[in-house]
Formats: sequence, structure tokens, C-alpha cells
Amino acid sequence: MNKAYTGGCACGAIRYEITAEPVFSNECQCRDCQRESGTGHQSHLTFPRQNVTLSGEGRPWDMVADSGVRKTRYFCPTCGSPVYLTFSSMPQFFSVRAASLDEPDRYKPQAVTYTSGGYAWDHLDSALPKFEKMPPR
Repeated sequence: MNKAYTGGCACGAIRYEITAEPVFSNECQCRDCQRESGTGHQSHLTFPRQNVTLSGEGRPWDMVADSGVRKTRYFCPTCGSPVYLTFSSMPQFFSVRAASLDEPDRYKPQAVTYTSGGYAWDHLDSALPKFEKMPPR
């Protein structure tokens, strides 16, 4: 890896630096991501937690995925920007929103997940592998 991934919220109260490459990058079309993003999907990069340095404190919002996994989404309490997610059953991972990156063009999606919730008007890269739910680990 040549350069850390850096980013944060819109106002700068939350910042992160990640010194690893993503283990998974996806466009998620689940209803939770649609509601949070206000559009047809949300773009995530998932990293090993051990490579993340976080400053500032996000406000947590817990939800349970259809798989039964508890997800905690964090947003900035000042500006409201959604920034990152953690998973109770997978504490070794840390996911960030692609839009929260300082250089969002570094985001390279590997798959589209939860296509079962997708909309015809939400046009994503047709060359990406597609999964009705999450792909098997």
C-alpha cells in the first residue's frame, strides 16, 4: 500500500486514517442503506479494524440486519454526515462510506449487494457481480 485512506464527516469533527487496502468494497441496495443515503444505494469500503485510526466521536445508531447481525452506523452529531459502520459479530472489520473519503475516486466497487431491494432507476455498473443478499464469507 502506498498511501493511507483518509476521510471524515463534512464538518471535520470526525476523521479517520486507514493504513490498509479494503478487504471488500460494495454498492449496497438494502432498504437501510437507501433510507440512510436518501437514494438507491450506499457505497462502502471495509477494512481490517486494526489499521484504523479514528479521531472524533460518531453518534451510534444500532440496527439488526436481516441476517440477525447487529450493525452500528455512526454519524457526526454536529453535521449529521454518515461516516462509518461496525458489526458486533465481526469486530475485526470497520466500514466507511465512500463519500466520506478525502479522495472518493479511490473507491473501486467489487460487487453489488442486496440487489433484491434495488430499483430500476438506480443504474450501477453492469459488469459488477451481483448478489441478492450478502455474498457468502
